[in-house]
Amino acid sequence: MSLQQQIIERLGVKPVIDPEQEIRKRVDFLKQYVKQSGTTGLLIAISGGIDSAVATGLCKRATDELSAETGQEYMTLGVFQPYGEQSDIADSYAVAEAFQLKHRAETNIAEAVDEIALEVEHAFKTIGMSRHVSRGGKGNIKARTRMVTQYALAFDLNLLVVGTDHASEAITGFYTKWGDGAVDITPLSTLNKRQVRQLASHIGVPQSVLDKAPTAGLWDGQTDEGELGITYGENSDYLEGKEIPAEAREKLEKQYLKTEHKRSPIPGI
Repeated sequence: MSLQQQIIERLGVKPVIDPEQEIRKRVDFLKQYVKQSGTTGLLIAISGGIDSAVATGLCKRATDELSAETGQEYMTLGVFQPYGEQSDIADSYAVAEAFQLKHRAETNIAEAVDEIALEVEHAFKTIGMSRHVSRGGKGNIKARTRMVTQYALAFDLNLLVVGTDHASEAITGFYTKWGDGAVDITPLSTLNKRQVRQLASHIGVPQSVLDKAPTAGLWDGQTDEGELGITYGENSDYLEGKEIPAEAREKLEKQYLKTEHKRSPIPGI
C-alpha cells in the first residue's frame, strides 16, 4: 500500500460525496454526541472562513432539531474572537445571520495575547536571551488563547466545543492539535477542503465567505496555501486518490510525516 493510500484510509476521505447525505450524517452525529454527553448544546468559533461557516450550519441544524424533538432548549453559541480590529469580522457576523444564530458572543483576545507574549519575552531574558516572540510563536498564542476562552465559556454553559478540523488540514498538521487545547468534536474530519466547499454550497454559507482565501488568521496576510506552498486543489486531489504533480506530492507527504505528532494521542510510558 502506498503512503497516499495509507493516508486516505487513515483520514477516511471518500473520492466522491453526496453533499446532502453528508450534511444529514454529520448533523445526526452531532445530535447523538450532545445527547450522550449530557450537554446542552454546541459552541463554535466563527472565524469568517468557510470551515467554521459550514460547522456553524451543521451545529445550528443539530441543536434546532434536538430542541424540536425533546422540548428542551439546546443552544448553538457562535463566538467571534478578533485580535484587536479584525478586517473581515463582518463575514463572521454574516455567517451568524445566515444561520439565524440566537446566541452570540464576542471575545477580543488582544490584551490577553499581548500579556502572554510579554511574559514569554520576560522568560527569554531570564535565560539570557533578549528577543521578541517570533511571528509564528505569537500566532500560536492567538490560537491557544482562543481555545482557552472557548473552553471557559463552554464549561460554565455546559456546551461542547466544536472543531473545524478536516482531512486537508490533518494531512499537513495545520489544525488544532493537543497542545493547542484540542476540541470536543470534529464534524468535518473526514472531508477534504473541496468537499467542505461542496457542503457549504448546499447548507447556505454566504457568498462573501465562499470567495475568501483560506487562512488560520495567525498574522496579517497569512494564507494556508502560501504558508504550505501547496494548493488546496492539489491537497484535495491527493486525498481523493488522484495523481498530482511530483513536487506537490513530495511537499505534502513530507509535511504529513513531519507533523505526525499532531495527529497522534499524547504518548506515555
